[in-house]
Amino acid sequence: MLKKRLLPALSITLLSALLSLPAQADEASVKKAVEAKLGTKVTSVTKTPYLGLYEIYADGQILYTDEKLTALFAGTLIDGKTMKNVSAERMQKLTAINFSELPLELAVRQVRGNGKRVLASFEDPNCGYCKKLAKEMSKLDNVTLYTFLFPILSPDSLEKSKQIWCSADKARAWNDWMQDGKALSGKTDCDTSAVQKTVELGRKLGITGTPTLFFADGERVPGAVPMAQIEKKLEQAMVSK
Repeated sequence: MLKKRLLPALSITLLSALLSLPAQADEASVKKAVEAKLGTKVTSVTKTPYLGLYEIYADGQILYTDEKLTALFAGTLIDGKTMKNVSAERMQKLTAINFSELPLELAVRQVRGNGKRVLASFEDPNCGYCKKLAKEMSKLDNVTLYTFLFPILSPDSLEKSKQIWCSADKARAWNDWMQDGKALSGKTDCDTSAVQKTVELGRKLGITGTPTLFFADGERVPGAVPMAQIEKKLEQAMVSK
């Protein structure tokens, strides 16, 4: 049974590579060799404590290779002693941002209670998972929510985003639509450049799906996660930020 459970997680895609590196390879030389072989920019290279492997972070994903590029593989690396998912933990760190650098003026802002806890999200108004998340987050208290309108699903998503942004009460328009399904009736004739700037920001941050959440400590969490997880993460982020 253990074998059956681990095989999907440990499945890898092997890419043959015969490029040789110097005998005393380091992270810089591995990075240079991988970029030459794959023809893409590598964000970072980190030597792991496992089997002489190097972690390669490029194009939003983690690859592994040895110092000679004998093979490159993409998959899940699990610590054999602790059984921790090393790849998942590293991805959390690699995709984290500096929360203070987010242009919060581009977001729809909601303050509840004392507003001390903060959470930013990138959401599409036609995203079903976002609507589910909006209903769940209506239960949150003592939090400031920053919702970035990220219309990537359809032209109608852009139209709805502009209607929300041009509303006299952006937060109310967002909640009425996402939580209650009330049709949007607002105009789109205001300055909606914030929506386009948000799309550009999302692309820069490598966001490919909605919802995507960012907590105060910069951690990125994709998808409509359970409310218990959001509450726990909000508290942890308050301590660590």
